[in-house]
Amino acid sequence: MQNDHDSLPDDVDALKALLLEKESVIAQNESVITAQSETILKQQQTIERKEQQIAQLLRKHYGPKQERIDPDQLMLFSKEEIEQVAQELKKQSGSDEDSADDQPPKKKKRKGHGRRRLPEYLPRERVVYELDEQERACPCCGELRCEIGEITSEQLEIVPSKVKVIEHVRKKYACKSCEEHVEVAAKEPQPIEKGLAGPGLLAHTVLSKYGDHLPLYRQEDILARHGVTIRRSTLCDWMAAAADLARPLWLLMQKLVLQSSVIHTDDTIVKMLSPGETKNCRFWVYIGDAAHPYSVYDFTEDRSRDGPAKFLAGYSGYLQADAYGGYDGIYSGGEVVEVACMAHCRRYWWEARTTDPRRAHEALSFIGRLYELEEQFRESKLDGDALREARQRHAVPILDNFASWLESSRDSVLPKSLIGKAFTYTLNQWSALRRYTEEGFLSIDNNVSERTVKIAAIGRKNWMFVGSRTGGERAAILFSLTASAKACGVEPQAYLTDLFRELGKDNGEEDHLRSMLPDRWLAAHPEHRWEIDALRREERRRSREARIAKRKRC
Repeated sequence: MQNDHDSLPDDVDALKALLLEKESVIAQNESVITAQSETILKQQQTIERKEQQIAQLLRKHYGPKQERIDPDQLMLFSKEEIEQVAQELKKQSGSDEDSADDQPPKKKKRKGHGRRRLPEYLPRERVVYELDEQERACPCCGELRCEIGEITSEQLEIVPSKVKVIEHVRKKYACKSCEEHVEVAAKEPQPIEKGLAGPGLLAHTVLSKYGDHLPLYRQEDILARHGVTIRRSTLCDWMAAAADLARPLWLLMQKLVLQSSVIHTDDTIVKMLSPGETKNCRFWVYIGDAAHPYSVYDFTEDRSRDGPAKFLAGYSGYLQADAYGGYDGIYSGGEVVEVACMAHCRRYWWEARTTDPRRAHEALSFIGRLYELEEQFRESKLDGDALREARQRHAVPILDNFASWLESSRDSVLPKSLIGKAFTYTLNQWSALRRYTEEGFLSIDNNVSERTVKIAAIGRKNWMFVGSRTGGERAAILFSLTASAKACGVEPQAYLTDLFRELGKDNGEEDHLRSMLPDRWLAAHPEHRWEIDALRREERRRSREARIAKRKRC
């Protein structure tokens, strides 16, 4: 067999030409390999992004909604750190529990899930069961046994709501002598003049749609079961009249919310009927501070910044919202200060935990420690300057360490990956994310507005759309009434009934209008406090305590 080198030419120039040709082929092959490697890498990245998107969509539709992380996976406080923070907060709040700290804590007796006693104010009907004369005979001697007591048990029953007709009878008077000068007694002003609905029925209709999310056609069915046929077109007219009646109160709530030190805001989509199609519009909610505890909804036909800019015109203070770019123009003037939401930030890291678990859980541990501190502050009932000082002392060092970790790790991630998006969002919002430590009345997240705007989102799934811009604006007014009543702990049916009765009188005095604000109305009618909301808060408090206890045991 002839060797390969035997086939090489003996001429030097020919050898150089052959070598150059081989090098050109090798270079071309390397170029092709490099291009194919880049193509494969891009395709792998595209597949990875698509898999992440599919996983997100599957979780959104079928997975759990809560973003829970096993505490064992987080680098939270050590037991010593928790005890140190708790001791410092006790000293700061002035509580003297030194003697109690020397003794082991007593284990609280676990409360059972027994039936709660039914309220005393509910009407009661006694059903008495007695033995007849034959059953009372003593089996021993035959004499009649006498009554020595009774055993009482309670059962809750419901009587379907009743529809009644109120006849307004206006007496007519005239002079018997001259048979002239006829005069008719005046009737009390009504919410809808010459309308069929009384204030209670009007309140029930508004609350059923904007509080209980019942579309008007379902309310039409419910009324029909009571023997009354009221078509949904009539119910729709009632909604319009109620919103127009309550507009002055809505404007007053808007004015008071703009006097808040901090406003929480969020938005959600709502469909609006348009010729040949439906249009994506928006409900916005603006929530005032503790001194102005009202939830005011606004309606816009798009998500441009014009909507919030118009509503917040003249406002000066903190605005806590998501990272929507439309707010940037509002912040640029300097009168409105941006406060970001740590819950939004946490969501980016939580989504990245499946693709880059080490770094995602490390970031989640920093955020978890910040929320752990907020739990401790809440337990110690800190507020105002005391809360601000506690955050400056305990939360700011954690935020500083978090910032150093972000800067040192940001260059080692792909910008378009889930973990890269988490880094980008957090760093872009960093100043606004840590701003909550500047004041005691600020919150670490914007969850209060997300919970409030959810009222409209749930309703949207039932009644589907608004009919027009005017219908959307009226819906925003009625949402504001029901949401503000619930936020202030007011039983909404009683409140709305009295509200429509009083607004129907329309005496034009602002003091009268202010007395109908839900918090002020509750102060005058404490018997209508909404007890179910307090019960839910207590359940959430117990749940928080259980989570804290679990983390302390870890």
